[in-house]
Amino acid sequence: MNRTDRLYALVEELRAVAPGRRSARWLADRFAVSARTVERDLVALQEAGVPIWAEPGRTGGYTIDARATLGPLGLTVDEALAVAIGLGTLATSPFRDAALRAARKVTAVLAEDDARRTARLAGRVHLLESGERAPAPTGLARALTGGRVVRMTYRDAAGQESERTVEPLGYIGKGEDWYLVAWCRLREGVRAFRGDRVLAVAETGERVPARVVRVEELDIPHGVLRPVLPGSSPDS
Repeated sequence: MNRTDRLYALVEELRAVAPGRRSARWLADRFAVSARTVERDLVALQEAGVPIWAEPGRTGGYTIDARATLGPLGLTVDEALAVAIGLGTLATSPFRDAALRAARKVTAVLAEDDARRTARLAGRVHLLESGERAPAPTGLARALTGGRVVRMTYRDAAGQESERTVEPLGYIGKGEDWYLVAWCRLREGVRAFRGDRVLAVAETGERVPARVVRVEELDIPHGVLRPVLPGSSPDS
């Protein structure tokens, strides 16, 4: 049994006996591997977000939320490499923390040989950057996914700082630059704020009202806008 099959089997075994428990030794005997291997597998599943936890004591062991399952991933090495490269491009974006967690989850459910090969190939891919951009605050990503209005300190191209209350609407990525597209209440219009110029950000409890974004309103360098997912739209 390869590692991917074993990970699925571990989840299903724990689901079958939940809320009961299985010890690492019992699982190791069941899958003909060492207890240390089982423990590494269980840690990988936990890092991938599977709700598994350990109960200490002589009668303790590992248990799982019975509703949990591990959906099929089935990535080839080429696909896993493409995912790794794509996530790597987000290192200076507001989504970098989530991208790092996602990369760990992908690695956790790959077969060991595939994971090693993917890591080896990814080591041959590099991104050429200026090194001049500060990372955009991750709070901007949370504000977008949570649909909350944010207050932020922003420094414009002339170096002038101002306090803004904005309604996040989306993002545009251009090379190393990530622009927050938002309705600015100070300017009473849609603006694009470059992420590395956002000095501080605080999420409020106010929900973002529905607004329509028109491309011609965005004050960003010219280029061709392409959706991240082909066929998607802001209202999808």
